Amino acid sequence: MSETAPMEKPSAPLTGGSMFARLAGIGILLLGVAGTFLYLGGWFSPDKLTPARFVDEFEKVGGVHSGFRRNHAKGVCVRGFFDSNGQGTRLSKAVVFESGHVPVIGRFSLGGGNPQAADVLTNVRGLGLQFSLPDGEQWRTAMIDLPVFPFKDAQAFYDNLVASQPDPNTHKPDPAKAAAFVASHPDTARALAIIKSHAPPSGFDNAAYYGLNAFRFVDTDGASTYVRWTLTPAQPYEAGTSQGENQDKNFLFDGLIASIHQHPLQWHLIITVAQPGDPTDNATIPWPEGREQVDVGTLTLDSVESEETSPARDINFDPLVLPAGMAPSNDPLLSPRSAIYSQSFTRRAGETKEPSEITPSEVRK
Repeated sequence: MSETAPMEKPSAPLTGGSMFARLAGIGILLLGVAGTFLYLGGWFSPDKLTPARFVDEFEKVGGVHSGFRRNHAKGVCVRGFFDSNGQGTRLSKAVVFESGHVPVIGRFSLGGGNPQAADVLTNVRGLGLQFSLPDGEQWRTAMIDLPVFPFKDAQAFYDNLVASQPDPNTHKPDPAKAAAFVASHPDTARALAIIKSHAPPSGFDNAAYYGLNAFRFVDTDGASTYVRWTLTPAQPYEAGTSQGENQDKNFLFDGLIASIHQHPLQWHLIITVAQPGDPTDNATIPWPEGREQVDVGTLTLDSVESEETSPARDINFDPLVLPAGMAPSNDPLLSPRSAIYSQSFTRRAGETKEPSEITPSEVRK
């Protein structure tokens, strides 16, 4: 019998102003990290999108900051472990789901290309994780705190970046261009309605993180099952308020550091199982309520450190680094994410690494 995910407390809807701020954060959301170039899926062509053009557009929106990711530039690193309860083995032969304990390293971040930007509640929060398995394999995943993704494919994501470029006079995005983009992309409009109904929580520690894309699990008999995954927090939900924003530019990161110093933080890894007809190629569409959810184990994060001292700074949380028993779906976003991550790393790898906003002394508070 499967175990269902814990129910989250209802959250207040976002206001119109905070929704536009949320959308701005969404527009610069998936870039990350370091690693091997994976040129997959055939989505590039000489006269259309390339990894370089995509990252160029991120730089036009968020600027270039030496040594930092072109998106999710502001972050802090964590360590911990994953305890599997064995419930996932009926879905996948991946070693990570066998009963046991594996080390995990990761990074919390905020969307945007400026590593010194002030924390904003409505900004997209990210969590990248690397599970190091006993057979030498790795599983990497990059998650965000949105229940659906606003763009169904790479072209829509790129077009939104173009619409998000700062106006040369105001140095801010043009609201008219953003509105025109949403009006011409009904998938995005529907996704934003869902996102708008979920007010952001008060911190990193009580947020749920969603893998968003569908993946294909393969069991020991070779049978395939399509799934999505979510990390649901053991820490109780609390709606965010603007009070912290008025006090400290790093209030979200300061809150995470204080919380993890007080006690380990935990999330349940929930696998949602698709039924025939559920879309596996469109991350803007949620699967229907009532789908089977299997709690496969508990993630515990018990230490935090600055990027300047953590190897997580240079980990590529590429969603296509998967162990045997886990495979990509037909979601058209997966291959572009992988290739763009690599392009971002290639650029920053040759740059001088500037100090992070969250310094080693900040982490030791």
